[in-house]
Amino acid sequence: MRHFLIAAFLGFLILNSVQAQTLKTQWAAQVNPELPLNEYPRPQMVRGSWQNLNGQWNYAILAKGSIPEAGFQGKITVPFAVESLLSGVQKTVGPDNELWYEREIDLTLDRKNKRTLIHFGAVDWEAEVWVNGKKAGMHQGGFDGFSLDITDHLAKGKTQTIRVRVWDPSDSGPQPRGKQVKDPKGIWYTPVTGIWQTVWIETVPVSHLSSVYSMTDWENRVQAFYPEVSSEVEGLEVEVSLSDENGVVASRKSKAGEAIPIRLENPKAWSPDSPFLYQVSVKLFQGKKLLDEVTSYAAYRDIRMGKDAQGHQRMMLNGKALFQYGPLDQGWWPDGLYTAPTDEALLFDIEKTQEMGFNMIRKHVKVEPARWYYHADRLGMLVWQDMPSGDMGNRWEVRPGVIREGVNKVRTPESEEIFKTEWKEIMNEFKFFPSIVVWVPFNEAWGQFKTKEITDLTRSLDPSRLINSASGGNFEMEGPKVVGDILDLHNYPDPVMPDPSIFGEKSILVLGEYGGLGLPLEGHTWQQKDNWGYQSFKTKEELEARYRSLIEDLQKMIPKGLAAAIYTQTTDVEVETNGLMTYDREVIKLPVETLFQIHQVLYKK
Repeated sequence: MRHFLIAAFLGFLILNSVQAQTLKTQWAAQVNPELPLNEYPRPQMVRGSWQNLNGQWNYAILAKGSIPEAGFQGKITVPFAVESLLSGVQKTVGPDNELWYEREIDLTLDRKNKRTLIHFGAVDWEAEVWVNGKKAGMHQGGFDGFSLDITDHLAKGKTQTIRVRVWDPSDSGPQPRGKQVKDPKGIWYTPVTGIWQTVWIETVPVSHLSSVYSMTDWENRVQAFYPEVSSEVEGLEVEVSLSDENGVVASRKSKAGEAIPIRLENPKAWSPDSPFLYQVSVKLFQGKKLLDEVTSYAAYRDIRMGKDAQGHQRMMLNGKALFQYGPLDQGWWPDGLYTAPTDEALLFDIEKTQEMGFNMIRKHVKVEPARWYYHADRLGMLVWQDMPSGDMGNRWEVRPGVIREGVNKVRTPESEEIFKTEWKEIMNEFKFFPSIVVWVPFNEAWGQFKTKEITDLTRSLDPSRLINSASGGNFEMEGPKVVGDILDLHNYPDPVMPDPSIFGEKSILVLGEYGGLGLPLEGHTWQQKDNWGYQSFKTKEELEARYRSLIEDLQKMIPKGLAAAIYTQTTDVEVETNGLMTYDREVIKLPVETLFQIHQVLYKK
């Protein structure tokens, strides 16, 4: 334990409470405070030996640099952020304070001849962990998961004590934070501090599989796997087997540390119309001895840029041009903030989006738990994944040809390194999921810096997906084309597109945000008044008529080269009432069947 000055325990008396919000979703009543979100948290790599640590922890909010030796202030429900209603606390922390957690657990897993790992799905922002008073490690990054080997910190017997310190500077710091601010208003929302994804423990062999992902080699009908092994010793081999509903279709074994390309004789492609997933078994051997085994899955699918018959650059999914249309999805919840109340709630937004006739979701300046992407994979929902923004302040300039080009922000070396480190971690963690087809490093010049360098970094980390280097503006040019694959504009409320005569043969042309049609509904809003949308209406009939007109205008742009569009947005978020659903998900403002019918014109060949 590091040395601190013990702060007076009166500090908690002056803490600010979050604005008293009581808006809930239907799933709030289903949350079990003793063990919420009990589903297996890592569907991309499943083992049987695990223990969920969600539930009731002790908490304290103390001045930065203090320790909770005078005691804790109450109970908090993990994994809901301390500012959220479902946490049971609903207090702010702020950059001058730290949030402390502690829990005594009974470790029920078999630990004989095994290593014990503790996993944190996400903690915003800086987390320091102790086990039985011994420091186990520290992590910075609010959107990527981290794991610690705590084997050598465990006490004899079942009972163990885990303590976590969290510091989050919110918008006072340069770190990626998305739309969280200390003073929420407009398009900026309530801070999210602390543990906001599942905490869990698993036991693994000393030599074990630590990760696996795969990529499709479309031309050669190959699915290449990249398993990683921890604590390698001589003579380890990894075997990967793929199965469909009829059994094993292909299998191959290679030395540990090597890629494993598997040729498929009659591959079944994954797409929104047919989201087929191969079931995958990955086994680690030493000679004939089986050391470790995990189950996983894979999709045979290819995404790239290519020209259609008219010479327009398109997004080619499995060799065919597909117009991609989806909502801006921010993944906020009135009761859980960053955290959906239940897995059913997490799934709900994707299912409704699909029923509305969208084939894509842009996950906006937020990263979801792994189960969200698993559901997208299962359902066949394409995903554009944003990097959460931070260290903002720069702006763009409008140049001829409807292109926004401006000055990159000058960030400190520390700020740049924080961004790069977390972006690398996010990409390495989530490149497994086949639903993700586009990476978006920057949004609207929000903290954008060294665009070409970051785009090149993104390409080096994952050459298999498209890159939208700057959604909405501040493009950096590389010769006659923008850096990256996509030229993406934002415009509210009406749709626009980049000039195809200038950019149509060089980049994929995209409308990255538009719409924002607002309709506040009494009893379903974050606050009673002063809610807003980019253009607001009083009735559902007025909203539908305006939305239909937007789709008609959008449809005319597709033959001219528009390859994708994103409507703002899936749900209302706090004071924004421009969602297709209310914030509590109780009301879908336009009938699902009507939206599905309206959208079909966008996919006609």
